[in-house]
Amino acid sequence: MNYGIIKSPCKGKSNQIMSQSLCKIYIHIIFHIKTVSPSIKEEHLERLHSYIGQLINTRGCQTMLVGGISDHIHMLCQLSKNETVAHLVEEVKRNSSRWIKTIDDRYSHFAWQGGYAAFSVSESVVSKTMDYIRNQKAHHSKFSFRDEYLDFLKLYNINYDERYVLSD
Repeated sequence: MNYGIIKSPCKGKSNQIMSQSLCKIYIHIIFHIKTVSPSIKEEHLERLHSYIGQLINTRGCQTMLVGGISDHIHMLCQLSKNETVAHLVEEVKRNSSRWIKTIDDRYSHFAWQGGYAAFSVSESVVSKTMDYIRNQKAHHSKFSFRDEYLDFLKLYNINYDERYVLSD
């Protein structure tokens, strides 16, 4: 399909018109509850994961999978071309924190930690990442959240300050 040629401001050069903005960016996001927050009961995890998935979709992103255990969340999604990671996480945390307080009195002081980690995921490892998220319960029978989180930071060569990386 020919979208036409427009004159370039640079002499002798032309640009083809691009009719749309396209992207396919997979993001794996991890965040944790505050240390003073009650842990999430097993019986509420599936509902929370489903609600977070809806929140992701509401932001124009596409939920691939949401999982995790009683103290942290893993989200894998396709980021919308109109959304930033920071805004997505802010909206998910804010709304899910409000929502969880409505399902049980034990969550009246529930809160997520302020930080998060976000990692790009290649299309070739999306299904491997989804398997990893699905197997969180088994994974955490052997590894702590701290070990998992620091392993991700090292794998992606992310510099961090040990004093603050897991603080509220």
